[in-house]
Amino acid sequence: MFEVLVLSFAFFAGLLVKQIGLPPLVGFLAAGFALNAFGPVLGLPDTAGDILHYVAHLGVLMLLFSVGLKLKIGQLVQPQVIGGGMLHFAITVGIFTPGIHFFMDVDWNTALLIAMALGFSSTVLAAKILEGKREIAAFHGRVAIGILIIQDIVALGVIAAWSGETPSIWALWILGLPLLRPVLHKLLDLSGHDEIMVLMGMVMALVIGGYAFEVVGVSPEIGALLMGVLLANHKRATEMSNSLWSLKEIFLVGFFLEIGMQGLPDMSDVAFALVFALILPLKGLLFFFILILFRLRARNAMLAGLSLTAYSEFGLIVSAAVLPEWIVPLALTVAISFVIAAPLNRFAHPMFTRVERYLGKFELKSKHPDEEPAEFGDAQVLVLGMGRTGSAAYDYLAAHGNSVIGLESDPYRVAAQVEKGRKVLYTDAEDSNFWQGADFSGIRAVVLAMDLVDAKVFAARQLRAKGFKGAVISHALYEDHVARIVEAGADQTYLTMQEAGKGLGKHVQSALLQ
Repeated sequence: MFEVLVLSFAFFAGLLVKQIGLPPLVGFLAAGFALNAFGPVLGLPDTAGDILHYVAHLGVLMLLFSVGLKLKIGQLVQPQVIGGGMLHFAITVGIFTPGIHFFMDVDWNTALLIAMALGFSSTVLAAKILEGKREIAAFHGRVAIGILIIQDIVALGVIAAWSGETPSIWALWILGLPLLRPVLHKLLDLSGHDEIMVLMGMVMALVIGGYAFEVVGVSPEIGALLMGVLLANHKRATEMSNSLWSLKEIFLVGFFLEIGMQGLPDMSDVAFALVFALILPLKGLLFFFILILFRLRARNAMLAGLSLTAYSEFGLIVSAAVLPEWIVPLALTVAISFVIAAPLNRFAHPMFTRVERYLGKFELKSKHPDEEPAEFGDAQVLVLGMGRTGSAAYDYLAAHGNSVIGLESDPYRVAAQVEKGRKVLYTDAEDSNFWQGADFSGIRAVVLAMDLVDAKVFAARQLRAKGFKGAVISHALYEDHVARIVEAGADQTYLTMQEAGKGLGKHVQSALLQ
């Protein structure tokens, strides 16, 4: 009966909210509350909560492992990451603590713990949204994930300080993990491309990163993240992340269901959650202005701030460890913040376009760490998106005597491309500032090789809006994307897999003629 009720509630609730333009996770949260209310009447077993907690835990560990696969250590030591994360947390706790103490009539220690629980942002929601939009490697995505990791480390410190639990002496083995990197890389080389790779990912995330860290008194969440980081520089790290995608998504359904099943709130819990839901926009605004102080441009400050505008599941972990009587109101607060933040992030790019002229006024008049190019030198062909498809197109065009330049939103991929001798600059194709300032007068053709169809559509429209008369060529993964890209202004759009098949056929025909 557990499988029947849980899967049915999750599927139909997720499907329903998707039809009205909301992310399925909002439906999963609603399904959790519905299971809490009606599950016992329908025969949901008493062990359902424990089972969901276990599944949710696996999902969080696998998500953090996947995030670690895309992280670079240098990302965490950036001023905007350490400074932005700590400053936001300090200001939030400094304001919330006295407010909770005086208005809710609780002692200072309880007020401080509640304030700290609400000071964190959701790692699960931000990572899921950024990964879904393929923006986890973009500048604003890296800043957001870096800040979340800093916050998670602080959360672990809070749990250790207030719960009285400290890591055992055996936790020192963690310091030797970097020495295992060559061994882990060799294992990944040997794992192939199928189920053994998936199993290796699960062993890394759940066994070594999860259980082994937990045994020595260290957070399994941090363990899963670190194990991902150890593999992040491997050439097949992205392949492993992709192989774990569906499995991780299924487990994470349990996470959102569990939040809804934390308990049925009473009126005081609802009042608590609604008050902090009203305060939620201020959380995002504070992130925006703090990141502006660290010289980020308005667009990246807003997108990163929106990614961080949700109360954290780590707050529930902190509450469960040191403040269990507050778990229900905090769970409801987190759930409502997800409902608010998820659609905001979905429409983040068009929202920025509408408010750009206002937010741009807050930018500091100095060189920004996310500065974008305005000129392309003597280049005649522009390749937007330097993944596998974009890189292959770049090499082909360059080999045939064309002057080519690539643009990429992942700063680390830019550095890697430059090391390989390609001329690649950092920019984000969905940044309207870039389109306003860039000079395309010397460009004869543009190749759209980004991952997301929305990015291709936006780029094609911006090119034509600037009066670009050259050729705009794009690739597409699905047939229903072709019409959208062509309508936006592309001259030609090719189905990637279809073109790959044609190329394979040409090789076969050539072999037959020999």
